[in-house]
Amino acid sequence: MPWDERTATKLRMEFIVACETEKYTFTELCELFGVSREIGYKWLRRFREEGIDGLKNRSRAPKSCPHRVDDATTEMLLEARRKHPTWGPKKLLPWLARRHDELRLPSRSTASEILKRAGLCEQRRRRRRLEHPGKPITRATTSNALWAADFKGQFRMRDSNYCYPLTVTDQYSRYVLACKALPSTNWLATKCVFENLFREYGLPEAIRTDNGTPFATIALGRLSRLSVWWIKLGIRPELTQPSHPEQNGQHERMHKTLKAETTRPPGADLRAQQRKFDRWRREFNDDRPHESLAGMVTPASLYVTSPRPLPKKIEHPTYPSYFEVRRVTHNDGIRWKHAWINVSATLRREYVGCEEVDDGVWSVWFGPLLLGRFDERELRIHGVRGLQ
Repeated sequence: MPWDERTATKLRMEFIVACETEKYTFTELCELFGVSREIGYKWLRRFREEGIDGLKNRSRAPKSCPHRVDDATTEMLLEARRKHPTWGPKKLLPWLARRHDELRLPSRSTASEILKRAGLCEQRRRRRRLEHPGKPITRATTSNALWAADFKGQFRMRDSNYCYPLTVTDQYSRYVLACKALPSTNWLATKCVFENLFREYGLPEAIRTDNGTPFATIALGRLSRLSVWWIKLGIRPELTQPSHPEQNGQHERMHKTLKAETTRPPGADLRAQQRKFDRWRREFNDDRPHESLAGMVTPASLYVTSPRPLPKKIEHPTYPSYFEVRRVTHNDGIRWKHAWINVSATLRREYVGCEEVDDGVWSVWFGPLLLGRFDERELRIHGVRGLQ
């Protein structure tokens, strides 16, 4: 019989009454009420000394606190906050220290708690922690085993408009597949470039990018509409870790050459800049010996097109027969046993597979990509790292 906090006093009184009847031994009585003999004797002693009041919960707060901020300092801190409502403890404490040398001011965290208790400081909303699959590990051993794509930093052309160069390379041969001057990083324009590449060169096994738009988002699995399209084509998106451009070092080094030879000076407009990119790409692929390639050969001498053509019809991912397959609705979630689980807006109208990995614990997949896991008791998908 556990002692629920809401009925603790009542249960303790029942314990005392049962003890006074002497129907049970003290050991049997303690076992009946689910407490130890020490606890039983404690409540019996308190009842005999204080009566029913002795059975009530007592405060566990310390009787004194030598480090407690005195009322005068607290009031001065609150008054300073009211005078400067946009200032936080980081500014308020030095401001008070310059005006009141005699004050023993609290730490920044203590001052923050004082402001929160007084309702003068809103609790900052914690940023959502984004899961990441970790360091990319794919090695390019043949052509089209791994492509790299990125938007080189935008620059202003002579007509005052910005150019956003989209570059795509084959990591095995260093062949520059595309260098397109685009007016923005819009995902539809980016998709159009990749669609033309897939028709001309076939499909790669994987494409490595950074975490910027339109390649990744803050959605579950960092999926974007572009990467969802890649997965449905059988291409594995591979993300570098945030703040680690060296994980796509070959591509970044190519960008250095591209910038030096095509943007100084920039083109007059987008069309003129594209002509400069086209001339540079032909020279880079066909004429320029590449130092990182054995024998100082050109990228064009190594690159061969992929045997995987762009399919005419894109199918939904397939899953093993033991998976529970669900369609993500227009509300961005899936139905699960008369309940609803939020998934992602980027997977709207797509099919995900759910695999039971423990009693009531399910892994959620989109094609070969593990998105996360959820517990049937919680019905919320949590991202997982490093389990792909």
